[in-house]
Amino acid sequence: MSLARLAGQLPDFADDLKHNLRALAGEATLGETQKASCFLAAAFACGEPLTIEALMAEFQPKLTPAGLRAAKAATAIMSMTNIYWRFLHLASAPEFAQLPANLKMSIVARPGGEPLDFELATIAVSALNGCGLCIEAHLKKLLKAGGSHAQAQAAVRIAAVVHAVANVLRCEAALAARPGPAVAR
Repeated sequence: MSLARLAGQLPDFADDLKHNLRALAGEATLGETQKASCFLAAAFACGEPLTIEALMAEFQPKLTPAGLRAAKAATAIMSMTNIYWRFLHLASAPEFAQLPANLKMSIVARPGGEPLDFELATIAVSALNGCGLCIEAHLKKLLKAGGSHAQAQAAVRIAAVVHAVANVLRCEAALAARPGPAVAR
């Protein structure tokens, strides 16, 4: 399945998502591998099979094996750390900040692939998971590595649209699977 076929799977009420999906595939603020890393990390984080299939078909060829591994690694590590750091932020007890995390996070130091691609992917996944502390930490790393606020914004826009597409497809599949009269698309 391609990006065009993925857009074609969306119902008419999601025309804005179709437009945004196509527009972000041509996003000029990001390089090709940066876009691919963000699209794939967001798809992996959302976990919706059709979205993953279509975005893999579209963007995997633009990444080296190390780049694909880094996009997967960004999703994996941020899925864990976003929960942990968001808890520390939301729990108002300062005692938690004094305790060691005791979580292995070595992939962050050596993810493979391009460092900017990895940082953009971590920002995209952190936005999906709602972890402000991780967004801030990885934005600092992105800027230090030569990235920009505009690139971070583009990564989050990609994540937002991929998330919305995955949710629509998940909901449409659930509606189609339920017994009773069909629901209008």
